[in-house]
Amino acid sequence: MKEPSIKKNFIYSTAYQILNVITPFISAPYISRVLGAEGIGIQSYTASIQQYFLLLASLGTLSYGAREISMNRNDEYKRSKIFWEIELMSIGTTLIALAGWIILCFLTPKYRVYYIVLTIGIFAAAFDISWFFNGIEEFKLTVIRNSIFKIFGIILMFLYIKTREDLLLYVFITAATSFLSNLSLWPYMRRYLVKVNIRELKFKKHFSETLVYFIPTIATSVYTVLDKTLLGLITNDAVQNGYYQQAEKIINLAKSVVFTAINSVVGVRNSYLFSEKKFAEIHEKIEASFNFIFFMGFACCFGIMGIAKTFVPLFFGAGYDQVVGLLYTFSSIIVIIGVSNCLGSQYYTPCGKRRESTNYLIFGSVVNLILNLLLIPNFGAEGAAVASVIAEAMVSVLYVHFSCGYGDFALLVKTGGKKLLVGFVMFVVIFAMNNLSLNSLVLISLQVVTGALIYVLGLILLRDDWTMDMAQNMERRIKRG
Repeated sequence: MKEPSIKKNFIYSTAYQILNVITPFISAPYISRVLGAEGIGIQSYTASIQQYFLLLASLGTLSYGAREISMNRNDEYKRSKIFWEIELMSIGTTLIALAGWIILCFLTPKYRVYYIVLTIGIFAAAFDISWFFNGIEEFKLTVIRNSIFKIFGIILMFLYIKTREDLLLYVFITAATSFLSNLSLWPYMRRYLVKVNIRELKFKKHFSETLVYFIPTIATSVYTVLDKTLLGLITNDAVQNGYYQQAEKIINLAKSVVFTAINSVVGVRNSYLFSEKKFAEIHEKIEASFNFIFFMGFACCFGIMGIAKTFVPLFFGAGYDQVVGLLYTFSSIIVIIGVSNCLGSQYYTPCGKRRESTNYLIFGSVVNLILNLLLIPNFGAEGAAVASVIAEAMVSVLYVHFSCGYGDFALLVKTGGKKLLVGFVMFVVIFAMNNLSLNSLVLISLQVVTGALIYVLGLILLRDDWTMDMAQNMERRIKRG
């Protein structure tokens, strides 16, 4: 199989993450005003319940499947055999999850109609084969298909979501477009698969291995999903979930820019490099990834904190003031998760140390659960945000400490120290600018431009190695025309 271009895959993946950033900036202001904080909160709470069943349906196949395909991508028959073994197993687990979901629909009268519509999302899990294309590093196809259906979904929202009574239709559009996106990849499978002997298919090994991936996924969900569930159960206030969802939406946009693209691409390549024992190249890629993650991460972290006071009322409309405080609390998690996600995607998973990382995730999830139970009753969404930040910080510390030199604390200081310092200076300046008597849109634009100039020029003045290399590369390209 032809060696995939890591640069092209990074460009495709980055382009998709940019689309993920742009589309909410188009749809979120409209949806937040039409559905209100309560409507957003109901959608967030029901989706959090659905997520537990989706975890059971996928059973860790997204990460495990990509790794297995990546390690066997040059053997066409073995690659095809592994695909059908994992996919048929995934269909079986989806049917089990679907049965449990139907029982939930019958036993839960509150929000039942939303749960029934979300059944589409559970059913869609059986047809999600994105892990195969990630494994062979065919990012172009998945990016184009996902982009088409994402844009299609946004168009439908603007056409049909008009009042707060359209919340159910909004849930349906979101679930249906995800289902169609999964189905759209299947016609391309004939290019990559050959016929296999059905008698040779074996599922036991894959089932036990996916459980290793499933356990950390469950642990991670405690501080990515359970916080929303507990907010709904403890506060019994959909509005609190609405505030939390909107703040998390902004943070997730930043995370997609900071590390999602680079980790998805480099992580798959590192699985291949580990199988080839090219350890020096892995070290280089992880260091380069940390430089990129810290460069983007501290810019987003301090940038969001600096403009939040002006940005939130402009973006979401009236009634979302509490989101400002949540963004102050949440912003640091962009960099914190960037560290753990980088090592998880580029070291622990590729080298087969998923079991070790599971223990760290379980520890973090237990801490997060305890803090949620202690803080949510008194502080609501703010308490859930604090719990998430502390839990993620603990997980990142453990990931770094046990990374066998692939991501030690000295490397973090080397790649992130100057970026942290300059980012803080940028924050002080743009936060003070909130007091200027200007139109909100003009003020935010001025803050973004000022912050970017301070950040980049500051790093150049401090002679940050990675930033200097990027600037010199850009200068050479400009000279070449």
